[in-house]
Amino acid sequence: MKTERRLRLFIFARIVVVVLFLVSTIILKLSDAEAISDIQFRGVIELMVLSCCVSLISLAALRRQGWLLPLTRLQIVWDILFVTLLLMLTDGIASPYSFLYLLAIMSAGMLLNRQQALYTAALCIILYGAMVDLQYFGMLKNIGLSPETAQQRGNVVIFYTLFLHLVGFVLAAIMGSHLAERARLTEVNYEELKQLHSTIVENLESGLLTITRDGLIRVFNPYVEKITGMTQVHAYGRPISAVFPSLPVGRGAFDQQGQGEFYYRPATGHPLTIGYATMPFRNLQGETAGLIVTLKDLTGLKQMELALKRSDRLAALGELSARMAHEIRNPLAAISGSVQLLAEHGGLSEHESRLLAIVMRESDRLNGLITDFLAYARPTPPRFARFNLYHLVRDLQALLMADSRFDKIRLILGLSEDLTAWADRGQLQQVLLNLLHNAAEAMPDGGEIQVSADLQSGTDDAGRRFSLLCLKVLDQGCGMDEETCRHLFEPFWTTKPAGTGLGLATVYRIVEGHGGVIQADPRDGGGTVMTLLLPMMEEGPGENQNSGC
Repeated sequence: MKTERRLRLFIFARIVVVVLFLVSTIILKLSDAEAISDIQFRGVIELMVLSCCVSLISLAALRRQGWLLPLTRLQIVWDILFVTLLLMLTDGIASPYSFLYLLAIMSAGMLLNRQQALYTAALCIILYGAMVDLQYFGMLKNIGLSPETAQQRGNVVIFYTLFLHLVGFVLAAIMGSHLAERARLTEVNYEELKQLHSTIVENLESGLLTITRDGLIRVFNPYVEKITGMTQVHAYGRPISAVFPSLPVGRGAFDQQGQGEFYYRPATGHPLTIGYATMPFRNLQGETAGLIVTLKDLTGLKQMELALKRSDRLAALGELSARMAHEIRNPLAAISGSVQLLAEHGGLSEHESRLLAIVMRESDRLNGLITDFLAYARPTPPRFARFNLYHLVRDLQALLMADSRFDKIRLILGLSEDLTAWADRGQLQQVLLNLLHNAAEAMPDGGEIQVSADLQSGTDDAGRRFSLLCLKVLDQGCGMDEETCRHLFEPFWTTKPAGTGLGLATVYRIVEGHGGVIQADPRDGGGTVMTLLLPMMEEGPGENQNSGC
């Protein structure tokens, strides 16, 4: 491509030179009719027109594939012939245009190589020497080239003229090719550095952007494009505040390095936690020209940190759970037994009976809380078995109809009757009960709850097939804000006045024990979508297979 561009510029330059020469020739003819004969004038005009035609044809031929090298050589040969014909039309050895050979030789050095330039110089010497000899012996009289012009100079002058041209042509070939090689080497190094820089910037596993002192974006690599959904072309020249409003890059940031975190909400998707580092960069004068900003999406890392903290808390809770069960349940059993004996003894007043009923009710509630806590802190390993998921959900539907919370709730099932699952049936039932209870409590005025499920199948990066149970519970409640979504599955965190904060935490533990994931997302039009993804054992021969979710 570089050679093609040089050749195109070379042809354009030739057209310009030829046009200028043509104009100057016409002006010379008009100002001094004796300075150039009619034959010479006509020949020069025709030669110039021919040269322009050759140049235009060459530009058109550059579009053809594989013609670049032959066309380059043809251009060099044509220029040599052009100069030779021009000398023959302008007094031969006395013509002032012999220096044009040097341009043809230097062009060969720039467009080809040193060897080709030396070949060009040799051809120029041969043609120039042949023209001088033919003129000296009067063999070019028919085109107006007088032999007296050459003969009057004498043999010695002619010899030195040829010798000087020989030396000049060879030196032009050597120097021109040398300078061209240096230029090509520099150009290659520059292009390599440019390509290397572009490759590094585009393949960085972190975001990179540069900002001018006016706060305008210049560099915007693909990592940042992926985060923002904005292209480099779209971001170029925009204020950084319009793209990352929360990024703290005030005037003071241009004078020192900085780092930190900020929240970014893309046009589509969940909010992201972005880590950043800034570094000023300077121009050739040593002045601060702008700011280099590196970005890294820390959302996944923050989620991992949260999961580790949750795991640490769970481990501590698991160690304490057995001791708490012993230390609390034994006194509760004693209290409950004593209260029952008092109640059976009789002779109590109405007020005393009411107080004993309160003690029994609160003891049962406390015992239930301990039971929930133990179920969360010391979960039972799942006992996997294959069962019909539709039958499980249908049984739950019949069970919930007796619950007053579902008096105004319509439960819609969106799963096939032959859909099977590979899981712990009792634990999955517990998960669904918790999710359905929460969905119903989010709709005190009634509404619809949809339960849908199906199997997804595919192949991972290692070529192994996998199958996932995709289970969704959709409600029409008030939905959840960002704070609720962040803490939803944490133990003892609840938005209910009488809640324990262990229901969804237990659901999370059960799903985690199955090797799956659970997430909550806002539903279009209001409400919440709870999505469970549980890995399924590969189906055996003759077993049910389903796909899509």
